[in-house]
Amino acid sequence: MASNTATSALRSGLGGFLRAHRERLSPGDVGLPVTARRRTSGLRREEVAALSGVSVAWYTWLEQGRVDTSRQVLDAVARALRLDDASHRHALALAGFAPDAAEATGPAVVGSAVEPGLLGMIGRWPDSPAVILGPALDLLAWNRAYADVWPDPAELPDERRNLLLLLVGDASHQRVLPGWESVVVDLYRHLRSRSDRRPGDAGFQLLTARLRDARADLADWWGCRSVGDFAPRTVDIAPRGARPLRAYDMRLLLNPQPQNTGVLVMTPGPLTTPATKDSPSPDAPASGVPRP
Repeated sequence: MASNTATSALRSGLGGFLRAHRERLSPGDVGLPVTARRRTSGLRREEVAALSGVSVAWYTWLEQGRVDTSRQVLDAVARALRLDDASHRHALALAGFAPDAAEATGPAVVGSAVEPGLLGMIGRWPDSPAVILGPALDLLAWNRAYADVWPDPAELPDERRNLLLLLVGDASHQRVLPGWESVVVDLYRHLRSRSDRRPGDAGFQLLTARLRDARADLADWWGCRSVGDFAPRTVDIAPRGARPLRAYDMRLLLNPQPQNTGVLVMTPGPLTTPATKDSPSPDAPASGVPRP
Protein backbone atom coordinates (compact mmCIF):
# COMPACT_ATOMS: atom_id res chain seq x y z
CA MET A 1 0.00 0.00 0.00
CA ALA A 2 2.81 2.41 0.92
CA SER A 3 4.53 1.70 -2.41
CA ASN A 4 1.34 2.44 -4.34
CA THR A 5 0.87 5.68 -2.42
CA ALA A 6 4.44 6.79 -3.15
CA THR A 7 4.04 5.94 -6.86
CA SER A 8 0.82 7.94 -7.02
CA ALA A 9 2.52 10.91 -5.33
CA LEU A 10 5.40 10.78 -7.82
CA ARG A 11 2.95 10.68 -10.74
CA SER A 12 1.14 13.68 -9.29
CA GLY A 13 4.45 15.49 -8.84
CA LEU A 14 5.44 14.81 -12.43
CA GLY A 15 2.07 16.03 -13.71
CA GLY A 16 2.28 19.25 -11.73
CA PHE A 17 5.85 19.80 -12.85
CA LEU A 18 4.97 19.39 -16.55
CA ARG A 19 1.89 21.59 -16.20
CA ALA A 20 3.91 24.39 -14.57
CA HIS A 21 6.40 24.36 -17.45
CA ARG A 22 3.62 24.24 -20.06
CA GLU A 23 2.00 27.31 -18.54
CA ARG A 24 5.30 29.22 -18.63
CA LEU A 25 5.82 28.76 -22.38
CA SER A 26 4.32 30.94 -25.08
CA PRO A 27 3.51 29.74 -28.62
CA GLY A 28 6.38 31.80 -29.95
CA ASP A 29 8.82 29.89 -27.73
CA VAL A 30 8.12 26.70 -29.67
CA GLY A 31 7.62 28.21 -33.14
CA LEU A 32 3.81 28.35 -33.11
CA PRO A 33 1.90 31.41 -34.34
CA VAL A 34 0.51 33.85 -31.77
CA THR A 35 -3.04 35.04 -32.40
CA ALA A 36 -4.75 38.10 -30.92
CA ARG A 37 -7.78 36.03 -29.86
CA ARG A 38 -5.74 33.63 -27.74
CA ARG A 39 -6.94 33.52 -24.12
CA THR A 40 -4.43 31.02 -22.69
CA SER A 41 -1.19 32.55 -21.44
CA GLY A 42 0.86 29.36 -21.80
CA LEU A 43 0.73 26.49 -24.26
CA ARG A 44 -2.46 24.48 -24.58
CA ARG A 45 -2.39 20.77 -23.79
CA GLU A 46 -3.24 19.92 -27.38
CA GLU A 47 -0.23 21.92 -28.57
CA VAL A 48 2.15 20.04 -26.27
CA ALA A 49 0.56 16.75 -27.31
CA ALA A 50 1.03 17.55 -30.99
CA LEU A 51 4.65 18.61 -30.48
CA SER A 52 5.31 15.42 -28.49
CA GLY A 53 3.57 13.05 -30.90
CA VAL A 54 0.98 11.76 -28.40
CA SER A 55 -2.78 12.07 -28.11
CA VAL A 56 -4.39 14.96 -26.25
CA ALA A 57 -6.21 12.54 -23.95
CA TRP A 58 -3.02 10.71 -23.03
CA TYR A 59 -1.10 13.93 -22.31
CA THR A 60 -4.00 15.18 -20.20
CA TRP A 61 -3.87 11.97 -18.16
CA LEU A 62 -0.11 12.42 -17.78
CA GLU A 63 -0.58 15.87 -16.27
CA GLN A 64 -3.32 14.48 -14.03
CA GLY A 65 -1.02 11.72 -12.75
CA ARG A 66 -3.25 8.96 -14.11
CA VAL A 67 -0.80 7.11 -16.37
CA ASP A 68 2.78 5.86 -16.47
CA THR A 69 5.03 6.80 -19.36
CA SER A 70 7.97 5.40 -21.27
CA ARG A 71 11.28 7.21 -21.23
CA GLN A 72 11.08 7.75 -25.01
CA VAL A 73 7.75 9.55 -24.71
CA LEU A 74 8.87 11.59 -21.71
CA ASP A 75 11.98 12.65 -23.63
CA ALA A 76 9.70 13.87 -26.41
CA VAL A 77 7.53 15.80 -23.93
CA ALA A 78 10.67 17.32 -22.39
CA ARG A 79 11.80 18.52 -25.82
CA ALA A 80 8.36 19.97 -26.53
CA LEU A 81 8.41 21.87 -23.23
CA ARG A 82 11.99 23.08 -23.82
CA LEU A 83 13.18 21.65 -20.49
CA ASP A 84 16.81 22.34 -19.68
CA ASP A 85 19.10 19.50 -18.59
CA ALA A 86 18.36 19.84 -14.87
CA SER A 87 14.59 19.98 -15.41
CA HIS A 88 14.75 17.05 -17.83
CA ARG A 89 16.64 14.93 -15.28
CA HIS A 90 14.11 15.92 -12.64
CA ALA A 91 11.18 14.83 -14.81
CA LEU A 92 12.90 11.50 -15.49
CA ALA A 93 13.49 10.99 -11.77
CA LEU A 94 9.82 11.64 -10.98
CA ALA A 95 8.87 9.08 -13.65
CA GLY A 96 11.21 6.50 -12.10
CA PHE A 97 14.03 6.58 -14.65
CA ALA A 98 16.80 8.17 -12.55
CA PRO A 99 19.47 5.86 -11.08
CA ASP A 100 18.41 6.68 -7.52
CA ALA A 101 14.67 6.50 -8.12
CA ALA A 102 14.29 3.16 -6.34
CA GLU A 103 15.30 4.59 -2.98
CA ALA A 104 13.96 8.10 -3.58
CA THR A 105 10.44 7.24 -2.39
CA GLY A 106 11.55 6.67 1.19
CA PRO A 107 12.18 9.35 3.77
CA ALA A 108 15.53 11.08 3.82
CA VAL A 109 17.87 10.19 6.64
CA VAL A 110 18.44 13.17 8.90
CA GLY A 111 20.22 13.00 12.21
CA SER A 112 22.83 14.63 14.36
CA ALA A 113 25.40 11.94 13.58
CA VAL A 114 27.72 12.87 10.74
CA GLU A 115 30.29 10.70 8.99
CA PRO A 116 33.65 11.05 10.76
CA GLY A 117 35.29 11.29 7.35
CA LEU A 118 33.30 14.41 6.51
CA LEU A 119 34.06 15.99 9.86
CA GLY A 120 37.76 15.30 9.42
CA MET A 121 37.72 16.73 5.91
CA ILE A 122 36.19 20.09 6.78
CA GLY A 123 38.31 20.27 9.93
CA ARG A 124 41.41 20.35 7.73
CA TRP A 125 40.24 23.55 6.01
CA PRO A 126 41.40 26.28 8.41
CA ASP A 127 40.68 29.18 6.04
CA SER A 128 37.63 27.88 4.14
CA PRO A 129 34.27 28.10 5.90
CA ALA A 130 32.40 24.82 5.44
CA VAL A 131 29.12 23.46 6.78
CA ILE A 132 27.65 19.96 6.44
CA LEU A 133 24.01 20.15 5.37
CA GLY A 134 21.24 17.59 5.71
CA PRO A 135 18.81 16.79 2.88
CA ALA A 136 16.57 19.74 3.87
CA LEU A 137 19.62 22.03 4.27
CA ASP A 138 19.73 21.72 8.05
CA LEU A 139 23.11 22.64 9.57
CA LEU A 140 24.53 19.38 10.93
CA ALA A 141 28.17 20.32 11.55
CA TRP A 142 30.62 23.09 10.68
CA ASN A 143 34.29 23.93 10.98
CA ARG A 144 36.04 26.68 12.94
CA ALA A 145 36.41 28.85 9.84
CA TYR A 146 32.63 28.81 9.37
CA ALA A 147 32.01 30.01 12.94
CA ASP A 148 34.63 32.72 12.47
CA VAL A 149 32.89 34.13 9.38
CA TRP A 150 29.19 33.38 9.99
CA PRO A 151 27.13 33.61 13.18
CA ASP A 152 28.08 30.53 15.20
CA PRO A 153 25.34 27.85 14.79
CA ALA A 154 26.23 26.54 18.24
CA GLU A 155 24.55 29.62 19.68
CA LEU A 156 21.25 28.77 17.93
CA PRO A 157 18.60 26.26 19.06
CA ASP A 158 18.41 23.12 16.93
CA GLU A 159 15.11 24.11 15.31
CA ARG A 160 16.64 27.28 13.85
CA ARG A 161 19.67 25.59 12.30
CA ASN A 162 18.48 25.60 8.71
CA LEU A 163 20.42 27.46 6.06
CA LEU A 164 17.43 28.67 4.06
CA LEU A 165 15.52 29.87 7.12
CA LEU A 166 18.57 31.74 8.40
CA LEU A 167 19.30 33.41 5.07
CA VAL A 168 15.74 34.63 4.53
CA GLY A 169 14.90 35.53 8.11
CA ASP A 170 18.03 36.46 10.04
CA ALA A 171 19.54 39.92 9.58
CA SER A 172 22.97 38.89 10.87
CA HIS A 173 23.25 36.21 8.16
CA GLN A 174 22.12 38.67 5.51
CA ARG A 175 24.83 41.11 6.61
CA VAL A 176 27.44 38.40 6.06
CA LEU A 177 26.05 37.63 2.58
CA PRO A 178 24.63 40.88 1.12
CA GLY A 179 23.67 39.10 -2.11
CA TRP A 180 21.71 36.38 -0.30
CA GLU A 181 18.66 36.48 -2.59
CA SER A 182 20.17 34.69 -5.61
CA VAL A 183 21.81 32.10 -3.34
CA VAL A 184 18.48 31.36 -1.62
CA VAL A 185 16.63 31.01 -4.93
CA ASP A 186 19.16 28.55 -6.32
CA LEU A 187 19.38 26.57 -3.07
CA TYR A 188 15.59 26.27 -3.07
CA ARG A 189 15.64 25.06 -6.68
CA HIS A 190 18.22 22.48 -5.63
CA LEU A 191 16.06 21.49 -2.67
CA ARG A 192 12.90 21.14 -4.78
CA SER A 193 14.67 18.94 -7.32
CA ARG A 194 15.23 16.45 -4.51
CA SER A 195 12.09 16.94 -2.43
CA ASP A 196 9.78 16.19 -5.37
CA ARG A 197 11.38 12.73 -5.55
CA ARG A 198 10.58 12.09 -1.87
CA PRO A 199 6.80 12.56 -1.65
CA GLY A 200 6.66 10.57 1.59
CA ASP A 201 9.11 12.83 3.43
CA ALA A 202 7.23 15.39 5.50
CA GLY A 203 10.45 17.25 6.32
CA PHE A 204 10.53 19.10 3.02
CA GLN A 205 6.89 20.08 3.27
CA LEU A 206 7.44 21.34 6.80
CA LEU A 207 10.41 23.45 5.69
CA THR A 208 8.42 25.06 2.86
CA ALA A 209 5.63 25.86 5.32
CA ARG A 210 8.17 27.47 7.66
CA LEU A 211 9.64 29.47 4.77
CA ARG A 212 6.16 30.73 3.86
CA ASP A 213 5.58 31.76 7.47
CA ALA A 214 8.97 33.46 7.73
CA ARG A 215 8.72 35.35 4.43
CA ALA A 216 5.17 35.49 3.13
CA ASP A 217 6.31 38.29 0.81
CA LEU A 218 8.39 35.72 -1.08
CA ALA A 219 5.43 33.43 -1.79
CA ASP A 220 6.28 33.40 -5.51
CA TRP A 221 9.63 31.81 -4.67
CA TRP A 222 8.16 29.05 -2.51
CA GLY A 223 5.40 28.30 -5.03
CA CYS A 224 7.67 28.08 -8.07
CA ARG A 225 8.16 24.61 -9.62
CA SER A 226 11.54 25.46 -11.16
CA VAL A 227 14.39 23.07 -10.31
CA GLY A 228 18.12 23.03 -10.86
CA ASP A 229 21.47 22.07 -9.43
CA PHE A 230 23.24 24.58 -7.22
CA ALA A 231 26.01 25.88 -9.47
CA PRO A 232 29.38 27.10 -8.13
CA ARG A 233 29.58 30.86 -7.95
CA THR A 234 31.64 33.74 -6.61
CA VAL A 235 29.97 35.60 -3.74
CA ASP A 236 31.00 38.62 -1.70
CA ILE A 237 31.05 37.94 2.03
CA ALA A 238 31.47 40.31 4.95
CA PRO A 239 32.95 38.14 7.76
CA ARG A 240 30.76 38.58 10.84
CA GLY A 241 29.06 41.43 8.98
CA ALA A 242 32.20 43.60 8.94
CA ARG A 243 33.66 45.34 5.88
CA PRO A 244 35.52 45.18 3.58
CA LEU A 245 33.84 42.46 1.60
CA ARG A 246 35.86 39.50 0.45
CA ALA A 247 35.21 37.33 -2.59
CA TYR A 248 34.64 33.62 -1.90
CA ASP A 249 34.19 30.71 -4.27
CA MET A 250 31.00 28.98 -3.03
CA ARG A 251 30.11 25.46 -4.08
CA LEU A 252 27.95 22.60 -2.84
CA LEU A 253 29.61 19.18 -2.70
CA LEU A 254 27.04 16.38 -2.63
CA ASN A 255 27.49 13.21 -0.60
CA PRO A 256 24.48 11.01 -1.50
CA GLN A 257 25.39 8.04 0.69
CA PRO A 258 24.69 7.13 3.37
CA GLN A 259 22.95 10.26 4.66
CA ASN A 260 22.17 12.35 1.56
CA THR A 261 24.29 15.11 2.99
CA GLY A 262 26.11 17.95 1.27
CA VAL A 263 29.03 20.19 2.13
CA LEU A 264 28.74 23.90 1.37
CA VAL A 265 32.31 25.20 1.19
CA MET A 266 33.52 28.76 0.65
CA THR A 267 37.11 29.26 -0.50
CA PRO A 268 38.42 32.80 0.12
CA GLY A 269 39.79 35.01 -2.62
CA PRO A 270 41.31 38.51 -2.47
CA LEU A 271 39.65 41.33 -0.56
CA THR A 272 37.04 43.19 -2.60
CA THR A 273 37.77 46.93 -2.81
CA PRO A 274 35.53 48.78 -3.23
CA ALA A 275 32.61 46.64 -2.04
CA THR A 276 30.76 44.87 -4.86
CA LYS A 277 27.55 42.95 -5.04
CA ASP A 278 27.09 39.37 -6.15
CA SER A 279 26.48 38.91 -9.84
CA PRO A 280 22.70 38.77 -10.29
CA SER A 281 20.97 35.58 -11.23
CA PRO A 282 20.13 35.29 -14.97
CA ASP A 283 16.46 35.49 -13.94
CA ALA A 284 16.88 38.60 -11.82
CA PRO A 285 14.61 41.54 -12.67
CA ALA A 286 15.84 45.11 -12.84
CA SER A 287 15.28 45.61 -9.11
CA GLY A 288 17.98 43.06 -8.34
CA VAL A 289 15.65 40.62 -6.53
CA PRO A 290 15.76 37.32 -8.45
CA ARG A 291 12.74 35.47 -9.66
CA PRO A 292 12.67 31.74 -8.93
